[in-house]
Amino acid sequence: MAYRPIEDYGLIGDLRTVALVSLDGSLDYLCLPDFDSPTVFGALLDSSRGGSFRIGPATEGARLKQLYLPDTNILLTRFLSPEGVGEVVDFMPVGAVRHTHAVVRRVKGVRGRFRFALRCGPRFDYARTEHRIEQRPGEVFFVPEGREESALRLQTPVPTRIESGAASGTGGAGDVVAEFELGPDQTADFVLEAVPPGTGTPAAGPRWAERAFRHTYAFWRDWARSSTYTGRWREEVLRSALAMKLLTSVRHGSIAAAATFGLPELVGGERNWDYRYTWIRDGSLTAAALVGLGFHEEARGFVRWVEERYRESEEPGRLQIMYGIDGRHELDEEILSCLEGYRGSSPVRVGNGAWNQLQLDIYGEFLLLADLYDERVEPVSHRLWGHLRDSLEWVAANWRLPDEGIWETRGGRQEFLYARLMCWVALDRGLRIAQRRSLPAPLEKWLDVRDEIHTEIHRVFWNEKLEAFVQHRGSSTLDAASLLMPVVGFVSPADPHWTATLRAIEETLVEDSLVYRYRTDEGASDGLNGTEGTFCMCSYWFIQCLAMAGQTEKAELFFEKMHTYANHLGLYAEEMDGTGRNLGNYPQAFTHLGLVSAAMCLDRALSYGGRDRMAA
Repeated sequence: MAYRPIEDYGLIGDLRTVALVSLDGSLDYLCLPDFDSPTVFGALLDSSRGGSFRIGPATEGARLKQLYLPDTNILLTRFLSPEGVGEVVDFMPVGAVRHTHAVVRRVKGVRGRFRFALRCGPRFDYARTEHRIEQRPGEVFFVPEGREESALRLQTPVPTRIESGAASGTGGAGDVVAEFELGPDQTADFVLEAVPPGTGTPAAGPRWAERAFRHTYAFWRDWARSSTYTGRWREEVLRSALAMKLLTSVRHGSIAAAATFGLPELVGGERNWDYRYTWIRDGSLTAAALVGLGFHEEARGFVRWVEERYRESEEPGRLQIMYGIDGRHELDEEILSCLEGYRGSSPVRVGNGAWNQLQLDIYGEFLLLADLYDERVEPVSHRLWGHLRDSLEWVAANWRLPDEGIWETRGGRQEFLYARLMCWVALDRGLRIAQRRSLPAPLEKWLDVRDEIHTEIHRVFWNEKLEAFVQHRGSSTLDAASLLMPVVGFVSPADPHWTATLRAIEETLVEDSLVYRYRTDEGASDGLNGTEGTFCMCSYWFIQCLAMAGQTEKAELFFEKMHTYANHLGLYAEEMDGTGRNLGNYPQAFTHLGLVSAAMCLDRALSYGGRDRMAA
């Protein structure tokens, strides 16, 4: 089976995990039971051994279309051929009908007699664990060796047969296959559940799939209706919000940085990371973007989750840069030699070796959220303020330390501009909260340190020769992370040093509307081999900077151009190559929160000439 482009996939989920379904009806990625659990379907990362669950045309040549039902995360895949039209509706139940992890696939004939082919072949534990197949009337069990509690049950209304591993070319127990034909308005519901043999579930009852569909449809529509966004780009903004919502854990409150692991930043390269975890940075900015749209519960859940991490910390006020979805601390990196990687891009890594890096900026991003949370959601609690105060005391004492930076370089610590900037933000927003709520705090001390950081950034990171702020002390590298300087209110969008930096970034890092983080092909070292694509989040930062600088027509054009890089569903990966192909893990919360922030900033600039909320 050939690899499909990353952008050929749609995302579904149940707020505990997610699945990716391609244009041809193949479910090629699913981790169970959580976002960061091992795969049961992983053909996305190894097309022959990873495992997949396909329901699609039985013959070649059908035209493939895919869309979401309006204002939901329910996916509709359509197959159009001269002989007929068929559809598959895919979703994972949420809300009242959810009793375990399930994927519901509702197949329908629309026109003519359409013939479907089914192939279900899970591969447990990143394709490292063998399984047996048990067929019973109307259902099939896939039972991994030594782990019956992790079994899957496929409820099927059509006869199936087992195709051996030798016949299918996949090895092991093989796959379950079937072919069936549906005429106009004929339907067939397939339910794949995480259920051990001998276990009864409501899904076995008549018309459960229909009830699950109605409940899930209502859940997503109700959630979407609670948005307060009334700007110019409702469809794009709401789709980004729905994608971010799918990355939130209803059980824990944490927010995954992306749905996947191992997708390459350069096909064939080594920059293949695991993004299924919760970064303090990414989670804070995602929750803040959702608050900006009127969604408050996600921020409440995330703030509670961070409070739990504070309580576990051995040093008051300290946080790791990332944690597992359930809050576990150690995320040691492991290479999966059993998977070849997307289009041969290896190594495939699970875990993330950056988990114990020092990244000073995380306190700035969390204080950005805390300030917004305190103002728009609910006042920070006495307990949370205690943790924030401890963090700010630590920042005030340690802001000069070199660290690995926002981009998690693996070439050694540096004194990064972005780290200094976010230490300034942490103290600035901490002062705001304390003064707004009259909370106990060493205000004069924090104010002095904040101003000292401000002075040092201008003194140390301004490069007279380049006429720009640079990435780290002593460097001549431009970094797109500096685009946040006016966004967070550190510098005026009209400041001569900033306008010169913006020009330099545009000349060096911007191609069309796409923006590189930094130029690995021009001497910037991050300790890794090879190059990478443009970084979508940076494009949206650049658009915000243009809007704030009064270049609204250019900002709006660049924003519209970015829509052309979205896939057919409005989803984005982490990066883009020069041809518009998605690169890196997908979908990426960073990109979608960037779109939301840029849209709101542009709306204000076009309507009122207003500044971005983060700087307000």
